[in-house]
Amino acid sequence: MAGILNVSPGVELTPSSVQSTLQNNYLTDFDFLNQYLPETDKNEFEGYGNRTITGFLRNVGTAEIPFASDLIKWSEQGRLHTKYAACSIAYGAGNDTAVLTVADATITACNFRVGQVVFLSHNASNTSDKAIITNVTGLTFTVAYYVSTGGTIPDTAANDITAFVYGSEFKKGTGGMVGSLTPEPNIFDVKPVIIKDRFEISGSDMAQIGWIEVSSENGANGFLWYIKAEAETRLRYEDQLEMMSVEHIEAQNGSAAEAYLSTNTGGGNAGSQGLFAAIEDRGNVWSGGNPSTMADFDTVIERLDGQGSIAENTLFINRQFSLDLDDMLATQNAYGVGGTSYGMFNNDSDIALNLGFTGFRRGSYDFYKSDWKYLNDATLRGGLNGGGVNGVLVPAGTTTVYDQVLGSNAKRPFLHVRYRMVNNENRKMKSWITGSAGGATNSDVDGMFVNYLSERALCTLGANNFFEFKN
Repeated sequence: MAGILNVSPGVELTPSSVQSTLQNNYLTDFDFLNQYLPETDKNEFEGYGNRTITGFLRNVGTAEIPFASDLIKWSEQGRLHTKYAACSIAYGAGNDTAVLTVADATITACNFRVGQVVFLSHNASNTSDKAIITNVTGLTFTVAYYVSTGGTIPDTAANDITAFVYGSEFKKGTGGMVGSLTPEPNIFDVKPVIIKDRFEISGSDMAQIGWIEVSSENGANGFLWYIKAEAETRLRYEDQLEMMSVEHIEAQNGSAAEAYLSTNTGGGNAGSQGLFAAIEDRGNVWSGGNPSTMADFDTVIERLDGQGSIAENTLFINRQFSLDLDDMLATQNAYGVGGTSYGMFNNDSDIALNLGFTGFRRGSYDFYKSDWKYLNDATLRGGLNGGGVNGVLVPAGTTTVYDQVLGSNAKRPFLHVRYRMVNNENRKMKSWITGSAGGATNSDVDGMFVNYLSERALCTLGANNFFEFKN
């Protein structure tokens, strides 16, 4: 009989930090009217392990590059060839010619030219034809078929024909091709955001010793509690720098956020496009559950073939997605269904059984698997039911783009962080101390204030090669 995980006690989500000094923020169990000294342990137990979630941007090889403007712009190469996937057809007399019309609302004019030969395919059947273009006007182009029996595509095919040019053919002694094609750049931009935080403590509390030894992920140590508090403030701020790069969105025109930020910052930026928003806008989204069969991944590969065909990709995923992939790969083993294969080491049963996989190859694509702590953390995206992201597929390597600021081509990782810097003003990760304690002497307030500021944006290049997997 299968067991059931009890709802209570559950995951503790109550924060350990508060905005003010409260009684429940300190240990007050000592009764000084009792003559017996309690046994105390100075070491704080790390019940949640490493609590930070940073590391995703570092693991994908994200570069950090300075900029000096209110807007970051770059251009990406477009397609080399043109294919129209939604055309209608009207046959001429005798069925040996036809007029096709491009039905895509985003296209303003057909860029096919007279003399080019075109491949025509009916999307709903296996019928296809080859013909030469004899006239182009606006969104329509006329073709003459190479076979005497005329076209085989059904005359009723409305907006269901795909067409692409595969060459050209001209008569002897004729002039050259009429017209030319000039590539237009695909220009993208992203706005930086200013991220701030602050830690403050009174001078008296700075001079108060504690009996608990400080234990923090960044190595802070000692018996002064404010050292731990300041260290955790910094760690929380660094986590938020990464989460802003992943989660943030641009404020829409007319939104309350845009009105608030423009009022309070004198017309400054309102939002920025994070990783998830960039993929949902320009990339590929898998929804309705995790791809958990080879057929599902074949569908993913077919889409990647239609994009940049980047051979190496890393899947940054949550726990359930990771388990689904392990189960999928285990079923590929001949012993996976009827029993367990011991694997290597001469099938020695004493060797610990490894039921996890770090990656696999399908076709010519390599997929590496990595747990993403941010998606598993119970205080963040972990455990979300509605609108949850289960993982992302990130291509490896770099891409060449035209940098509008530098005015030249540059190689950039697919993901890179831009931070504001010019001359001596570096806003990558600023911190400064104000007050009259802790070494600061620039205020008459009896305390220390540690201020943090960063101005940055995440640039997602070639978003068409990324995948987002959603519930």
